[in-house]
Amino acid sequence: MKKLLSILALVYFSFPSAGAQPEFRGVWVATVANIDWPSKPGLPAEEQKRELLALLDKCKDLNLNVVVFQVRPMCDALYESKLEPWSSFLTGTQGKHPGYDPLALAVEEAHKRKLELHVWLNPYRAWSPTAKGEPAVNHLVKARPDLAKKYGKHHWLNPTHPEVKAHSLAVAIDVVTRYDIDGVHMDDYFYPYPEPDENKKEIPFPDDDTWEIYRKGGGELSRDDWRRDAVNGFVKELYEGVHKAKPWVKVGISPFGIWRPGHPEGIAGFDQYGKLYADAKLWLNEGWVDYWTPQLYWPIAQEKQSYPKLLDWWQKENMKGRLIVPGNYTGKYSAEEIVNQVKRTRAMGAGGNVHFSMKSLTGEKLAKLKELYAEPAAMPAMPWLGARKK
Repeated sequence: MKKLLSILALVYFSFPSAGAQPEFRGVWVATVANIDWPSKPGLPAEEQKRELLALLDKCKDLNLNVVVFQVRPMCDALYESKLEPWSSFLTGTQGKHPGYDPLALAVEEAHKRKLELHVWLNPYRAWSPTAKGEPAVNHLVKARPDLAKKYGKHHWLNPTHPEVKAHSLAVAIDVVTRYDIDGVHMDDYFYPYPEPDENKKEIPFPDDDTWEIYRKGGGELSRDDWRRDAVNGFVKELYEGVHKAKPWVKVGISPFGIWRPGHPEGIAGFDQYGKLYADAKLWLNEGWVDYWTPQLYWPIAQEKQSYPKLLDWWQKENMKGRLIVPGNYTGKYSAEEIVNQVKRTRAMGAGGNVHFSMKSLTGEKLAKLKELYAEPAAMPAMPWLGARKK
């Protein structure tokens, strides 16, 4: 591992700056519920464009090098798509054309500023109570209610349905094929975080239909393992499919920061393996990512969710030598805590950091990060990827 890190430190990859030390410096730009952009739905196209360019200018000024741009919040699109309707977070009405293509603009303008643009896709979330108005007629909630099931206050695609996997993979490959993006990114939303019913009991996920078909077909996995197997298959096929389409496009995942309680010893908290059916450890072990961004959303001194202990554990699980780039909850903690986390990340030999989210990069945090990121940084090498076609 030390030898690999030494190699990564010597080789530049995409948009190198003379004299820069390689470091992945990213930020999430969340569009769900208009968290980061646009500031509200229904703004005129020219105002949305001005906001987007200002956001990219700030990233450039801060010497970041990766923008993780959410373009599929809930089976909708912030780009021209024949597979899913335009997002309501743009216009206030799902399916309504905003008058331009936000992703095309973001890619072009990011590259002008020597920023990588990674598309952030949510593979299974179908509808959120933060959505504006009603689903469009061609949205899966209306067009395919057998695929998009109501779960608590949300609608969620059923990961065990083969048509769900086919559709979400098709969406991802469509974006990769048609846009000059640099990466594809997924976060921690695989199966939904459990929701309670009116009696505060956990609502079971509504997949009786596909479970019955599986069992009648002779399936022998437990229900939990069957769910995990569906997600594992999706992750693997996404990784392979993206690289088949464009071998140079990076694939990143930012799972919940704890794989399972007790890993490493003394760590406590939510069990994504048992509740989200996300075997994140397997994906990293198998190398089904190019960069790995566990959401280490806790302070350094918080012993049961220790930032450095968890980072060290994930680094030891990195069997294929992928780039480890922890995610930081920059919006929640003090500037001092975030600075110390970035410094600790560097000291531990990880590849960089991704900040959640864009709106947190203001005030003292912005000033302190400018000091940390005083010089531009090239992207760390990922020598297993193919060369970008000119």
